[in-house]
Amino acid sequence: MNEKILELLKSKDYSALKALLAGENPQDIASAITKLDEEQIPIVFRVLPKELAAEAFVEMDPDGQELLIKSFSDVQLKQLFDELYLDDTVDIIEEMPANVVKRILRSTDLETRCQINELLHYPEDSAGSIMTTEYVTLRPAMTVEEAILRIRRTGIDKETVYTCYVTSSDSILLGVITVKDLLVANDDAIVGDIMDTHVIYAETNQDKENVAREMAKYDFLAIPVVDNEKRLVGIVTFDDAIDVIEDEATEDIEKMAAILPSDKPYLKTGVLDTWKKRIPWLLLLMISATFTGQIITNFESALAGSVALTAFIPMLMDTGGNSGSQASVTIIRGLALQEINMKDILNILWKELRVSLLCGVSLACANFAKIMLVDNLVFHNSVSVPIAAVVCITLVVVVFCAKLVGSTLPILAKRIGFDPAVMASPFITTIVDAISLLVYFNIAKLMITNL
Repeated sequence: MNEKILELLKSKDYSALKALLAGENPQDIASAITKLDEEQIPIVFRVLPKELAAEAFVEMDPDGQELLIKSFSDVQLKQLFDELYLDDTVDIIEEMPANVVKRILRSTDLETRCQINELLHYPEDSAGSIMTTEYVTLRPAMTVEEAILRIRRTGIDKETVYTCYVTSSDSILLGVITVKDLLVANDDAIVGDIMDTHVIYAETNQDKENVAREMAKYDFLAIPVVDNEKRLVGIVTFDDAIDVIEDEATEDIEKMAAILPSDKPYLKTGVLDTWKKRIPWLLLLMISATFTGQIITNFESALAGSVALTAFIPMLMDTGGNSGSQASVTIIRGLALQEINMKDILNILWKELRVSLLCGVSLACANFAKIMLVDNLVFHNSVSVPIAAVVCITLVVVVFCAKLVGSTLPILAKRIGFDPAVMASPFITTIVDAISLLVYFNIAKLMITNL
């Protein structure tokens, strides 16, 4: 599509360009626009129909949005933001610099500005920060015919009309009803009689990740958000829930890779910003590796007595780190999905104990065969049976310790209020490396008499 857009821009055939874009999805249009030169983006955007332009604008990255905002007149800016849903407006404002935010707020009416400011005051990770105040409300005394008429009159400006919320005169949430319920009911039926009074809702200060998980659990298109007095103040829709899940998953992956979370795409993040995100953990892990170096130094005489032991240090440390990472990633995922919690720790330890023994024995047998057949016969390393036994026994113990560490640290981190993802691969690997060396050298001292 980009080639066709460029061709029409070059020939200045804006009518054909408008016709081309009118049949495309907003997401595809946004993707195509962001690949154009800066001077071409406003031109393409202005030929779009008003509603489609607003939908495409929401899908663009913050840099593209800022560029367009700066190119708009005050009238054009007001027309654009009048077409946006309130939660999308808030999301855009949160990404813009202060001077752009002031201009956006000036383009909105007083009522909208008050609603925006109210949403901006909610904590960043709360349900209130991602909810929209554009939803359909009904009264329990309405007939079905009156309810459908209200939806027709007000639904055009609402983010969703498929689920409607029944409230009292003072906005207390009483029930929920779907458009399907209304369509199949008799016209003279009373909304209060057919509504579902067992309403699952979120509270304004509830963690937005938990809200997104509840929506996934119950397959909701939207979930109502209430204040401390159970007054309906907004709804969270499924598109916002998906964004939350994606952001949280990205954040967890970055933490598990020892990177401070970033809210920008990789190619949009500068070199210095990337360095700032990576260097703190690298420094910490480098300093923590001092302990493993000190362990090797303390057993230097033992290594001198049997140089063959040195060759197996990387393999043991890597195996321990990998074993711990396997367990930690599994537990972190379980914690994120709320499949496990602190009370399950004994069951987890019992399971990991058996898994670690099976894995450790399997690795030890494979490694012993590898040492005897490959190391001795192919590479002619002349590794003795006692050395091979030390390595294999260490493998069993190291895998056992690594899986216990990997499975317990995330749970303990969650218990004391830390993000379990912090206790993933790099951190656990450093701990397991030290354990591996201590176990290795002490087993060697016990089993080999000349150490």
